Amino acid sequence: MREKLPPADWTRRAELAELVAALGPGNARYVGGAVRDTLLGCEVHDIDIATPLEPVEVIARLEAAGIRSVPTGIKHGTITAIREGDNVEITTLRRDLTTDGRHARVAFSQDWREDAARRDFTINALYADPHTLEVFDWFGGLDDLHVRRVRFIGDARQRIREDHLRILRYFRFQARFGSQPADEEAESACAELAPMLKGLSRERIGWELQNLLALPDPAPTVARMAELGVLGAILPEADAAGLSRLVAVETREAIAADPIRRLAALLPADPGIAEQVAARLRLSIAQKKRLILAARRGEEADPRGLAYRIGTEAALDRLMLAGRETTALNGWHAPAFPLKGGAIVARGVAAGPEVARILRAVEADWIAEGFPDADRVAELLDKRLMR
Repeated sequence: MREKLPPADWTRRAELAELVAALGPGNARYVGGAVRDTLLGCEVHDIDIATPLEPVEVIARLEAAGIRSVPTGIKHGTITAIREGDNVEITTLRRDLTTDGRHARVAFSQDWREDAARRDFTINALYADPHTLEVFDWFGGLDDLHVRRVRFIGDARQRIREDHLRILRYFRFQARFGSQPADEEAESACAELAPMLKGLSRERIGWELQNLLALPDPAPTVARMAELGVLGAILPEADAAGLSRLVAVETREAIAADPIRRLAALLPADPGIAEQVAARLRLSIAQKKRLILAARRGEEADPRGLAYRIGTEAALDRLMLAGRETTALNGWHAPAFPLKGGAIVARGVAAGPEVARILRAVEADWIAEGFPDADRVAELLDKRLMR
């Protein structure tokens, strides 16, 4: 008897039932993450449907049922159904014709097993009937899921040669779902073929690396990547020990994981290197700025003064990377400096550079005294003007 999905709210959603009905009997199965995560008792975020119907037929049937769709990946057989809840991707069964490690040329198929065979890991090749919730498993994914084993379908090296990014996906899934000891064949293949990662676009590597670093505790997995030579292939500047230290600080301070802060933890305290890495991984302008600020870390005596100067987020980065406490910033918002240049001019100082110098000096005094009120700022100004 086949295993079934346990009861889950998402399987009872009316809009999903309408979608399945529109495709017709036997033409839809849930696949991938929704099936895997439901079996593990995890929250389900994305729902994907596989179908033997070709994209043109999928669009026609959805339209006939009054369901709007977008051909988001029609070349590879994917149509996105627009629903009131979450949008649902519907992909035609496929088989690979050619692959070059980055792109695949596919043909549509009518064979569920053939479609499953082209997927990366056994735990991602699980399909479920939307009516009976029976799970279809051709490659031992259920057994692997029960023991938390991340294993490639078929020959690991062949799977990686088809898509080099599967090396990083393997470690992301290992960090999220895997147990120890890890699958020996998978690790061996990833170590052997790690140089292939250099042929991938930097955006793909940066995106996958951030997804890995966003997981609750990727430190042991990242350390293993370093041992196997995988981390060095994508981030030669990295020191995996820095991530372990940061995760310990996150736990102690009860602060949520942040992939950019964790990336900074892997890098030396060198703004030049941070800038190079940000450019190489095609980080956004905001992410690049933050990574560089984090690399300028040093001994900061006053957390609030630091937050006032560079922003709370950047200050948290610096403090945590230095192993410092962050409680001084809990619920704290930087106040506005209660002095303007006009007040200094009104005291008889000619407008110009001298006003700016005095303003900066009084502001520094104000920060050093812990942001006192306007009356104290007036006193600080008096002291500066008497010098």
